[in-house]
Amino acid sequence: SQQGCDPFAQTQRSKLQHRRARINQQINKEMRMRAGAENLFRATSNHKVKETVALELSYVNSNLQLLKEELEELNSSVDVYQHDSESISVPMIPLGLKETKELDLLVPLKDIISEHYGEEGVLFEKEIKEFMELRQAMRTPSRNEAGLELLMEYYNQLYFLDSRFFPPNKSLGVFFHWYDSLTGVPSHQRALAFEKGSVLFNIGALHTQIGARQDRASLPGLNQAIDAFQKAAGAFNYLKENFSNAPSLDMSAASLNMLVRLMVAQVQECVFEKMTLLRAQHDFLARLQLAQEAARVEDVYSLVHQTMTQAHVKDYVPFSWTTMVHVKSEHFKALSHYFAAIALCDCPVASDAELPEQEKAFIQFHVTMPEGPSLRVLLQDPEERRKLGKAHLKKAIMKHEEAMRIHGLCKILRKMDILQEVLSFAHKRSLSKYSEIDHEEDFFETGDAPDIHPKTHQKPEIKSPNFSQVKVTDLFHRLGPLSVFSAKNKWYPVRRVHLMRGENGFGFTLRGDSPVLIAGVIPGGCAAEAGLKEGDYIISVNGKDCKWSKHAEVVQLLKSTGEEGVEIGVITLQGSEGPKAAEKKAAAMSSGSGMLKSNKENNRKSLMNSKSASTLLVWSKKSKRSKKSTYGVPFTAVGDNEAMY
Repeated sequence: SQQGCDPFAQTQRSKLQHRRARINQQINKEMRMRAGAENLFRATSNHKVKETVALELSYVNSNLQLLKEELEELNSSVDVYQHDSESISVPMIPLGLKETKELDLLVPLKDIISEHYGEEGVLFEKEIKEFMELRQAMRTPSRNEAGLELLMEYYNQLYFLDSRFFPPNKSLGVFFHWYDSLTGVPSHQRALAFEKGSVLFNIGALHTQIGARQDRASLPGLNQAIDAFQKAAGAFNYLKENFSNAPSLDMSAASLNMLVRLMVAQVQECVFEKMTLLRAQHDFLARLQLAQEAARVEDVYSLVHQTMTQAHVKDYVPFSWTTMVHVKSEHFKALSHYFAAIALCDCPVASDAELPEQEKAFIQFHVTMPEGPSLRVLLQDPEERRKLGKAHLKKAIMKHEEAMRIHGLCKILRKMDILQEVLSFAHKRSLSKYSEIDHEEDFFETGDAPDIHPKTHQKPEIKSPNFSQVKVTDLFHRLGPLSVFSAKNKWYPVRRVHLMRGENGFGFTLRGDSPVLIAGVIPGGCAAEAGLKEGDYIISVNGKDCKWSKHAEVVQLLKSTGEEGVEIGVITLQGSEGPKAAEKKAAAMSSGSGMLKSNKENNRKSLMNSKSASTLLVWSKKSKRSKKSTYGVPFTAVGDNEAMY
């Protein structure tokens, strides 16, 4: 069975996860105290009591504030998630996993198995415990492919749990408790959609941690980071599109939108790093391209910064994240101007042969045309190139200084030496270039360089989760095929029917398999006498369970009966009685599997019913019901694909 990683192995990261869990519990306690105090404050008319309660409330609120700050610091301890390579890479932002409380499903599931399925709940304890062990393991997934598979396996298993045990208008009476990833505030819901959504959130969060720990100084590391952040964006995007009205802020549309954009920006930053790694950036065109890539990174980080500073997101995103994103947008803007200057000042003047290509690239390079001579003159005049290069460097230095200033405003980021190092290295590099090209006799006023047009050679992809990559088998397989034995179907208690074989056989036609359906009963035949009806499903023959049996197996069992006849166990679905019902059922079965495709996972109505309109897209498996068979048995065939026995 699958294992989560040992949460007690005292690695840096599990210490972190432990501190998160502890803070989550304290926040939970303080919030309960606050709710109690608020109720008392509203209920009492006694002035003295009101004063005391108000004082207590202010204590609780300031405690909550401190706890949230402590949690924010943990959410920002990116260094724990970074790799151990010597090289300097700018830190990326990973997300902490959502925590959840333990869940005991033993009694509720045993109850529904005996009430709904008419089976002995106690006989399914092994399966229920296995499901609970899987849930326990997925609370602490390891930070690698195995951890992702564990979360996927649990997520896919929830499909079966939903189909088996969550009827459309009734809940299990069990609450799923999850803590907000960023604020630690607890939420709970009876809807299974909340459990599914939270697991999906953790799949995204785990991808961010895997992305942040890659060694981005090497090409394989960079490609893995790109893949991880694209998959994280895909998970958050899928969550945003398929689940709505989540009770916790981290899963609100505004917050998920921000996370998708943040992941896309981190991918774009990796693409820039990949270019600096791949190009021997000494030629003019390669440097222009680098400047445009940097401008593109600046562009996407500005968008993330805007998203993070919106009203309903601002109070809730860690200040250190907002600051880091702001710092990066300024830093990459500075880099775009720096590489523009290097292209102009360090590359040889264009020869006549190179001129057309360079001119073409340069026309699309700036957002607005630089003042001064025509491009052709500019590209062939070293002095004009130096002038424009100097203007770009002046802008770069201003932006480097702005990045460093913003970085200094955040106490948490100030402790992050790596970022500090990167910023000051880039700043010094631009300064020394400036002093190198600055001539004492320069009497011209350095102009204002136009910004660089953002352009990338690799657009980030948002990669949706591929749930089918992790195959799972239904733990509750023994309850019978889902096409019949599901939470949404109801059936009458099993009837045991004793059947003798007449000279014309049993007098019924059978169709399909798992379970085999009685498609027609011949009036006055043995089956009709024994009380079998069209639309009955055969679930046992002579005490042998046939819920999963194929057509041929059931026929074989029936044919091998002697004089003494055969005992058949059948069930009738409620609402399926009456002639032609079997045909309708078969038609519904073959088409019914796709019915909920476009349903939002958690729409308002289903919340009222505290139940999710389930069946995610990946789960609409084609029903087996449409498979009908005729066996070459020596009986008259009736209809085109039924056989008479």
